[in-house]
Amino acid sequence: MTTTKTKPLTDLDIANNAIMKPITEIAENAGIPAEAIEQYGRFKAKIDVNKISGQANAKVVLVTAISPTPAGEGKSTVTVGLADALKQLEQRVMIALREPSLGPVMGVKGGATGGGYAQVLPMEQINLHFNGDFHAITTANNALSAFIDNHIHQGNALNIDPRRIIWKRVVDLNDRALRHVTVGLGGPMQGVPREDGFDITVASEIMAIFCLASSLTDLKERIANIVIGYTYDRQPVIVRDLGVEGALTLLLKEALNPNLVQTIEGTPALIHGGPFANIAHGCNSIIATQTARKLADIVITEAGFGSDLGAEKFMHIKAREAGFAPSAVVIVATVRALKMHGGVAKTALIDEDVEALRKGIANLAQHVANIRNFGVEPVVALNRFITDSAAEVNLVLDWAKQEGIRIALTNVWEEGGKGGLDLAKQVLEAIEKPNNFHPLYENDETVEQKLSKIVQQVYGGKAVQLTDTAKKQLLSIENNGWANLPICMAKTQYSLSDQPSLLGRPTDFTVTIREILPKLGAGFLVCLTGDIMTMPGLPKQPAALRMDVAEDGSALGLF
Repeated sequence: MTTTKTKPLTDLDIANNAIMKPITEIAENAGIPAEAIEQYGRFKAKIDVNKISGQANAKVVLVTAISPTPAGEGKSTVTVGLADALKQLEQRVMIALREPSLGPVMGVKGGATGGGYAQVLPMEQINLHFNGDFHAITTANNALSAFIDNHIHQGNALNIDPRRIIWKRVVDLNDRALRHVTVGLGGPMQGVPREDGFDITVASEIMAIFCLASSLTDLKERIANIVIGYTYDRQPVIVRDLGVEGALTLLLKEALNPNLVQTIEGTPALIHGGPFANIAHGCNSIIATQTARKLADIVITEAGFGSDLGAEKFMHIKAREAGFAPSAVVIVATVRALKMHGGVAKTALIDEDVEALRKGIANLAQHVANIRNFGVEPVVALNRFITDSAAEVNLVLDWAKQEGIRIALTNVWEEGGKGGLDLAKQVLEAIEKPNNFHPLYENDETVEQKLSKIVQQVYGGKAVQLTDTAKKQLLSIENNGWANLPICMAKTQYSLSDQPSLLGRPTDFTVTIREILPKLGAGFLVCLTGDIMTMPGLPKQPAALRMDVAEDGSALGLF
């Protein structure tokens, strides 16, 4: 007699089998008035924030993680599972997440809707085109490029130096062939030839502005302040000089309203904006977070990658800009990832290795120290995998106990909110205790001081070094009066340092800043380190190779 093995369900299978509630019901349960809802089909909607009354008083819980590895940590999954668990504990809770980019969806990382039984739905639509926000942002970005080139072609009244245009075109895909291009070829009627390039849409300053703006008026003002390049006599040129900020804002007015969806368990979620954390500031929109804070008592949000990237920028850029402090911070870790930080290859993670785990815990320790440096006591979510041995799990739990760190074993992928109840209870205890949240630097400190504090107090490094190019750019920034802006580090996500191969908890390293780019609209300085790319490339075997569509139109092989 033969037995047939049951094929394990994929995230897409689980999402397709879920029974969703009409989005109008989700909205009603969340206290959103009917007149504020603009439906995008039965299960998605946009929210007119001007029709949401009340004060943004909800407590904010930030979910971050250890340094990511190919083994996976499940930060978004834990974020969703934690919210569902709080809902099971009868808390008024709402999720505020970023939108997925098609770059990683088609590449290697995957989507950003959680996993297993801790997902936001409709997963397929969210991970693909969703409600068109990224297309609007891409269009606005590239419209600005068209206006710049047309201005030069039509006589260049602003005296823009084509060699010093810093504004790039964008596309929401990983396309390394577009990193450096030449435009305007073909003769006088085709424009003025110049070098240009493409970034991925999530690295666009318009994406960052979109996520930091507090209103349509603020959005327009920020767009007007974008530095697009310099004149022949090295004076900055901004969008306001071109007079197109109104047109660009017009392209974004519908997108600026947050998107309402639901989890498998019916918890309301606002998904809006999506800047990368290794290039940009890695947080969903302030408008969505503040709207959620009007509708719930607890808002669960996340920031991209580890605490050295997304969480640091959440503290110094988003929270400061929005005027709130996190009431609790969750750090997601897995035994698998910690073993990789301890030197275990991905192919050997199934084998028990307590010594490698003991070594890899140093990475988690740095991320705990990072959150404590901001004056907040973290809660560690140990996201369990079926291959974790009891000895490995107990090692992490015992270590946390010895260090006086709150920790909860979670299993939300398999059990949904039920698997996050212990974590939810720990978070409820944490948010009831006052913290001493504070930034690590003040904006009026010098750029070098701000960089040093990030490198030394967040990365655990020794010093900062600027290339000659970065020094020249910094001098220009200081001469233009822009040095009092916060820092947005563009750094590898895989290491606490600027070198992707240095896993675990490296020490005694120097971070090299190769460029410093002013982003006046967003209101920060982007500092590029290492070989970080603002336009990623596809891997040898991209995820797109496994994707298809059935005759009935349903997705195949998405995740």
